[in-house]
Amino acid sequence: MPQATADSSSSGAYDPIFALIDIYFRSIYTGDSAALRSVFHPQCRLFADVNGAPYEKSVDQYVEGVATRKSPLELGESFRMKVLGVETLGAIALVRTRQQMLGFDYHDYLTLLNRDGRWLIVSKTFVHLAPAPSS
Repeated sequence: MPQATADSSSSGAYDPIFALIDIYFRSIYTGDSAALRSVFHPQCRLFADVNGAPYEKSVDQYVEGVATRKSPLELGESFRMKVLGVETLGAIALVRTRQQMLGFDYHDYLTLLNRDGRWLIVSKTFVHLAPAPSS
């Protein structure tokens, strides 16, 4: 399975962030709820707009949903997840990602916080972008 990796211009300082995102991607793809939970701060909240409907969940609700659905791997889908950008400032980072899976085209904004040398996702906002209608 492909891994999230930094491009050649990235500093080694980003390696822990990319390692966390790799776990995030792999756990969503395989449905590994324990690994997925490990990348989130326990108080993380998730907010989204999915098909025009508001979405708000705790990390526990989100992880439970991933654990109880068929994973992209189980459905035979190819791995189509990638990092679009990373910004850091001190102990915070913003990571933009894209996951094409389960009939959705998700774009995530993940806010990470580094505490005691460990990065965790403290908030996740995302949207599903449907293909533009043909004219």
